[in-house]
Amino acid sequence: MSRLRSGDILFNWVTFAAALMVLVLLGGVIISLIHGSIPAFQTFGLGFLTTQSWNPVTEKFGALAPIYGTVVTSIIALVIAVPVGIGIAIFLTELCPPWLKRPIGVAIELLAGIPSIIYGIWGLFVFAPFFQTTIQPFLIGLFGDVPGLSSVFAGPPYGIGVMTAGIILAIMVLPFITSITRDVFDTVPPVLKEATYGLGCTTAEVVTKVVLPYSRVGVIGGIMLGLGRALGETMAVTFVIGNAHKISASILAPGTTISASIANEFTEAVGDLYTSSLIALGLILFVITFIVLAAARIMLARMNAKAGN
Repeated sequence: MSRLRSGDILFNWVTFAAALMVLVLLGGVIISLIHGSIPAFQTFGLGFLTTQSWNPVTEKFGALAPIYGTVVTSIIALVIAVPVGIGIAIFLTELCPPWLKRPIGVAIELLAGIPSIIYGIWGLFVFAPFFQTTIQPFLIGLFGDVPGLSSVFAGPPYGIGVMTAGIILAIMVLPFITSITRDVFDTVPPVLKEATYGLGCTTAEVVTKVVLPYSRVGVIGGIMLGLGRALGETMAVTFVIGNAHKISASILAPGTTISASIANEFTEAVGDLYTSSLIALGLILFVITFIVLAAARIMLARMNAKAGN
């Protein structure tokens, strides 16, 4: 008996140490980022967040352009990937023939397993030329005379740019959103769907009135996971975004993201201020990710509280 008790105590301590290690590692990362970014914030102050100038020669650095590119490419990715991913999950759980479910499921898992650099190479050498010669001229011509949208889809068709990076990100986060959404749809009790069908509801009504409300917490969790992947993606975005430290109203123009800027320039950073500015970009990306995840947690908690009531 005492032997079992000793084993149980040891197991508790081992699991507690493993959990504590996560907090220690996270705290170490935060402290390192803050310490490394102090020279940049001491030199530029809050202007570092509101300036888009990035000139290593004159040592004038601003994070606004990478922040803008990170946010815009992530939004484009979610706008494309969320409806497509949820649509695929609905098809697999409600409409797909049994013989087709496994091939599509395997294909989605394969998409998630492809290295990001492969997406980048494919985006640069295959998708970007196609985008330049077909889709971009079409968008420029379609929205060229529409007030407001004419500036969003303006400029020469480079092929690479913010929108190209957003589409590549959408393809990369699509399997994560689809897989999680499909799994949470499978947790809906069949009796609820059968009862709804018994009332004479269509498949669309079953999905909108039963499946989505029941699994909305899991769906939002999958979307947040995809957003986290989009915010931190580096290699694929670096290949196709153009790596230009400037803000343009057009999403067809080249830009940059925080992760792409760090990957491109960290090995070339000469001087403490240059290095500190890149570390400060990493700290900003960490804060953005933390804010997004914290907002998602609060939203999910409120949704659970309303469901409980």
